[in-house]
Amino acid sequence: MSQASDNPLLRSSTLPPFAEIEPEHVVPAVQTLIEEGRAHLQALLAGLETPTWDTLVAPLEAEDDRLEQAFAPVSHLNAVANTPELRDAYTASIALLTEYSTEVSQNRELYQAYQALADGDEYKQLTSTQQTVIDNALRDFRLGGVSLEGDDKARYGVIAQRLSELSTSFSNNVLDATGAWYLHFDNAEALAGLPESALAQAKQAGELKKHDNGEPLGGYVVTLDFPSFLAVMMYADDRTLREKMYRAFVTRASADGVKADGSSAAEWDNTGIIAETLALRHEQSRLLGFDNFAERSLASKMASSPEQVLEFLRELGEKSRPRAEADYAELATFAREQGCDDLQAWDVTYYGEQLRQHQYAISQEQLRPYFPAEKVISGMFDVVARLFDINILPVASFDSWHPDVRFYHIFKDGEQIASFYLDIFAREHKRGGAWMADCRVRRKLADGSYQQPVAFLTCNFTPPVGDTPSLLTHDEVTTLFHEFGHGLHHMLTTIDIAAVSGINGVAWDAVELPSQFLENWCWQEEVIGMISCHYETGEPLPKALLDKMLAAKNFQSGMQMMRQLEFSLFDFRLHAEYNPENPVAAAVLLDEVRQQVAVITPPAYNHFENSFSHIFAGGYAAGYYSYKWAEVLSADAFSAFEEEGIFNQTTGKRFLQEILQRGGSREPMHLFVSFRGREPSIEALLRHGGLLERAS
Repeated sequence: MSQASDNPLLRSSTLPPFAEIEPEHVVPAVQTLIEEGRAHLQALLAGLETPTWDTLVAPLEAEDDRLEQAFAPVSHLNAVANTPELRDAYTASIALLTEYSTEVSQNRELYQAYQALADGDEYKQLTSTQQTVIDNALRDFRLGGVSLEGDDKARYGVIAQRLSELSTSFSNNVLDATGAWYLHFDNAEALAGLPESALAQAKQAGELKKHDNGEPLGGYVVTLDFPSFLAVMMYADDRTLREKMYRAFVTRASADGVKADGSSAAEWDNTGIIAETLALRHEQSRLLGFDNFAERSLASKMASSPEQVLEFLRELGEKSRPRAEADYAELATFAREQGCDDLQAWDVTYYGEQLRQHQYAISQEQLRPYFPAEKVISGMFDVVARLFDINILPVASFDSWHPDVRFYHIFKDGEQIASFYLDIFAREHKRGGAWMADCRVRRKLADGSYQQPVAFLTCNFTPPVGDTPSLLTHDEVTTLFHEFGHGLHHMLTTIDIAAVSGINGVAWDAVELPSQFLENWCWQEEVIGMISCHYETGEPLPKALLDKMLAAKNFQSGMQMMRQLEFSLFDFRLHAEYNPENPVAAAVLLDEVRQQVAVITPPAYNHFENSFSHIFAGGYAAGYYSYKWAEVLSADAFSAFEEEGIFNQTTGKRFLQEILQRGGSREPMHLFVSFRGREPSIEALLRHGGLLERAS
């Protein structure tokens, strides 16, 4: 076991010392910090007479931050540079952290100290932000089972530990199943239809994949990593290849999954994990007095009841279905004209892209040369600089986990206020998808100085190939803006209490507001000029292509809306309707939801639920509806810029001050009304999606 002085995770540091962190450091650091945290809490409570902010809340925040600083880089490395040794250390640490978290949340003496502070005279003298922190803490004590006694209390802890294990296992299974499958071709003939950029990536993948003897496979390799998968589904002329790839993708982490050699991948089947997770979430919710997990989930969200969420989703569905059905009918007709009489799930993306080109004479691939990653990134920085009066500058020398990673400082009024890591390329042993995570949170330190916020921003785009730089599709550009919106929410906060700083303490169904809000700038002509240029000639995106891209913005928007509603309804009903006496399998409920809302029925072997990490290994359980809920907020917020100018400094300053800087210090609806002057309307979302004309 490492000595504390030798363990980089136990040293106080402005930024994580990534080059020094080894798997063997992780568990000893976590154990040490938990032991110190227990001792600190015991001493604090023993010496506490009249609880005050300075004697109770502030010292606990400082202690919690030590643990957060140590584990944030570990959690991140587990996602972006996964190894068996790190995975084992991470899994062991999660078990320790879950046990400790449950122990603290059920500490009756600590809860009573917070309650005494809330009931005392000092509470009235505290700022509204401090009061919010205390109110949230009391709510979280109750949600953490502080009122439970005896066997119920013990059972709650057992469930919490097991749910943590299941979440980690689910995520690992998806990662392993994704990485275990690929197709190898000696030449490019089998990949006819794929654009040059995708073929170059497949060729590079062939050089990176190795035989058992360590020699490169050579040829061309396609994988289930999303850039590779999407290229095949969108462009491969070989329908059999598309079906094979589709089947592999939608059976990941299921009993029907396979490996590259065709053998079964059932060892990573998540079906049992899903069933156990749902049962335990329900049992734990009942212990706390809720009827189901959906009710418990909403206890800390904007939405007030399951009925309100379901009504919201059904209203969106009713207003979107006519457009979705028209979209599908148009696609099926087009496919028949191209000789495909039985349009299947693996054909939809392919013929959809052909139809887009037929109607608008434009494709994502035509746009790719005009969106080199470097230009998009620098242009995005210019956009937010104009919106929020900030400057973003690269840092030349920094400690990192991979050569592709960049690091930046953010300045406002000449002062450095935040920093972030940017890791945007797909690679082996890196979790798929895109996300923002905390590295450091803004808070006021004991000496009066401020700890600056630091963010991890992660995507999985196609990396450079040879001399060709990374070229993004416009969809990927939008993804980058989305994640940077999350990052700005975390980094531009002026709140100095960790519990409600940045995205902390923000209701989950409002946390997507800044991210979806920033996506809107990707569709503005003035901004396109800032984030695009041909990677070889430097020429701007031609006006003709721009016009086609904007005209195609809402292509199949009805089908896309219904797909998101399908996921949202499945997730929410799965948790709201769970019956322990007669549990309905997730796959069965998903089929039922699809029969009600889907315009495309996938094949029976589709096990999307087995890789639905958002709800089984992320924070979106009974909360996936948040994407659409927050999109109402973001669309309406952007409509203020449509009315007043997309770079109107007054409007930008108002959004910065009322939304981004305020973190979780006030209720989201209060902040939205402060910015917009009224409560949100669904009209802007329908209008932006081209659904309004069919919504009456």
